[in-house]
Amino acid sequence: MPLSPESTRRIRAIAARYPHGQSALIPALYVAQGEQGSLSDDTLAEIAGLLGMTPVDVKAIASFYTMFYRQPGGKFVFQVCGTLSCALCGAEELIRHMEEKLGIRAGQSTPDGRFKLEVVECLGACGSGPVMLLGDRYHHNLTPELVDSIIDELKTAPLPDGLPAPQVESAGKPER
Repeated sequence: MPLSPESTRRIRAIAARYPHGQSALIPALYVAQGEQGSLSDDTLAEIAGLLGMTPVDVKAIASFYTMFYRQPGGKFVFQVCGTLSCALCGAEELIRHMEEKLGIRAGQSTPDGRFKLEVVECLGACGSGPVMLLGDRYHHNLTPELVDSIIDELKTAPLPDGLPAPQVESAGKPER
């Protein structure tokens, strides 16, 4: 599905703030994913055209970062840190608890498409593990009870339109 005219406009406006289109790639990927939920090859090729890049270069970046989804997933994505600091604080047990609560394994989405559970590398909050990123918000010092309350609240929450796109609409052009 092609990008909407509004998303195309936003990507062009973001790119105009930088000397090279490549510098606008991460925010452009957020805009596209926010609209479409995931990044198809066609979408990546369209972004490449807008930024003057090759589709291969855009795909390499989109595939590298865990915050970009190449396949449709859950509307609410739980990214739980699975590295050593969080593991020592109970992340492995927490992940198993979440798998049981959601009825899925890590890397899967619930059948209704509402939730996805991912185990990711360091989220940079080693002093307050276990840590989870949900959308654009960190949740620290997690316990099974705290995770249960988050999941229960999200079961009845309105579904988001798309994924968050942090810092893509900042004011003005960067100074040089």
